[in-house]
Amino acid sequence: MLLITNNPYDYAFISQGETTVASINDSEELLATDEAFDVLGFTQEEKNSMYKLTGAIMHHGNMKFKQKQREEQAEADGTEDADKAAYLMGLNSADLIKGLCHPRVKVGNEWVTKGQNVAQVYYAVGALSKAVYEKMFLWMVIRINQSLDTKQPRQYFIGVLDIAGFEIFDFNTFEQLCINFTNEKLQQFFNHHMFVLEQEEYKKEGIEWTFIDFGMDLQACIDLIEKPMGIMSILEEECMFPKASDATFKAKLYDNHLGKSNNFQKPRNVKGKPEAHFSLVHYAGTVDYNINNWLVKNKDPLNETVVGLYQKSTENLNKLMTNLRSTHPHFVRCIIPNETKTPGAMENPLVMHQLRCNGVLEGIRICRKGFPNRILYGDFKQRYRILNPSAIPEGQFIDNKKASEKLLGSLDIDHNQYKLGHTKWNIRAFMGVKNWPWMKLYFKIKPLLKSAETEKEMANMKEEFAKLKEAYAKSEARRKELEEKMVSLLQEKNDLQLQVQAEQDNLCDAEERCEGLIKSKIQLEAKIKELTERLEDEEEMNAELTAKKRKLEDECSELKKDIDDLELTLAKVEKEKHATENKVKNLTEEMAALDEIIAKLTKEKKALQEAHQQTLDDLQSEEDKVNTLTKAKAKLEQQVDDVMNWKSQRA
Repeated sequence: MLLITNNPYDYAFISQGETTVASINDSEELLATDEAFDVLGFTQEEKNSMYKLTGAIMHHGNMKFKQKQREEQAEADGTEDADKAAYLMGLNSADLIKGLCHPRVKVGNEWVTKGQNVAQVYYAVGALSKAVYEKMFLWMVIRINQSLDTKQPRQYFIGVLDIAGFEIFDFNTFEQLCINFTNEKLQQFFNHHMFVLEQEEYKKEGIEWTFIDFGMDLQACIDLIEKPMGIMSILEEECMFPKASDATFKAKLYDNHLGKSNNFQKPRNVKGKPEAHFSLVHYAGTVDYNINNWLVKNKDPLNETVVGLYQKSTENLNKLMTNLRSTHPHFVRCIIPNETKTPGAMENPLVMHQLRCNGVLEGIRICRKGFPNRILYGDFKQRYRILNPSAIPEGQFIDNKKASEKLLGSLDIDHNQYKLGHTKWNIRAFMGVKNWPWMKLYFKIKPLLKSAETEKEMANMKEEFAKLKEAYAKSEARRKELEEKMVSLLQEKNDLQLQVQAEQDNLCDAEERCEGLIKSKIQLEAKIKELTERLEDEEEMNAELTAKKRKLEDECSELKKDIDDLELTLAKVEKEKHATENKVKNLTEEMAALDEIIAKLTKEKKALQEAHQQTLDDLQSEEDKVNTLTKAKAKLEQQVDDVMNWKSQRA
């Protein structure tokens, strides 16, 4: 029905400590618990629901998560335990995993999906398991109270408060701080009740008493934790700052309390033991605390359940303290005789340490010095007048206090063993007459003292006896009738038991089939997951190819457009080419004609050049002749001038 094995080590939540105790048989305890449920009137459906929820919580502790590749997002590392937990709680496995890995949070007026890393998911699983177990436990308390309720008016009650013991481990964190803080408050209440209120009662009663300070005041440690700028206040303040860290939290604690409070100390880190960040001096000893992830746990939105539990715990603690102060408490101290769970073994230093820390030794001391037992004068006179009836005059009114003084004065009692207060008689040895034979006789004959009412009660009893006798006769007849019916009912019961056995066999078969179906479902979901991952990969590749195709199509359309433009350009170029070719042809023909003309002109030029050269040569020769003639002419002219000069001279 619960889909669990018989090995406790298969489940993380129940295998963190010792799983077996030699003197306890778990099977017998389970049967006794189940029988107790039946006695209290629990239905089979209610019992099955409690068992299923407990099994679901065990499966919650086995759920595994891992980090996605290249992401911080957490995902389920197998769904077998989630399937079992969801089946037992009537949930959908996929919805459960989705709610843990992708919770919906309210931002403003809208709900949005939030990603979670692996650590946050494990915090959420732990908080969810604690919340389910707490609600189931509270429902059980309410259901048991309904079964035990008498529907009658009540003015008084007897309450039993059982608290978790003081915790000092090698690794202490926020949970240990809360538990030890609760113990600190309750121990302070014990100290106040035993040492302060007790001595104030003596003053109130007018008893001569010198106030004794036992040095048991724990208020300094309590204020260090709960008052403004205390540890809780600083933690809450740091959670409001987004850039706050464990280092800033530690620094703020040291700045505010180190050297300023004797209860706050810097720890000595020992090699091989977990790191400690600060130490608190509690009444039971000094505890080293580690503050790692305190801010993360308190700032995580998924852990509102956990924060709510802590807030509710603080409120419940304050209500509890108020309730305790309005009652008359009695304290029962549970002392651990040894740390090896060995019967009959007593470790004296361990026992004395507990007695000293819990204030038991100081409590015994004040009880021996003081007057812890007291009784009102009226009750004292009525109860102890039998010790000396002649001490109190009959038939006249006398004050209860004076009557008590006369009665005590007539008895041989040490006056140092009691004190007379304003309203009460205070004594050290209150129960000294409990085993006194005369007091036992008084207790026995006390009901017989009311002789006037005895006869009336006897008549009433006779009348009641007659009625009971008549009722007995009727009940006998009814009993015989019922016995006959019982025979037939037993037969029906046997038939029903056979049917139940058959149904149980069918149920076992159904559970086996269910387990088979769950395994098949797990395998199919694994295949689905594998195919889904492949599909996601294929879709991713398809998306990439589609994008490439779209890109290539765009490039192709651009290229087609370019081709069209090029074709138009090419056609235009072709036309221009034909035109150019025609021009080239014409030009070629013109060039050929020009070449012929050029050749002809070249020949003519050559002939002209040759003629020109001949002309130049002729011209040169003529110039030479002219030069010769010019020289001859000049010579002749000179000769003529000479002749003319000569003639003139002769003339």
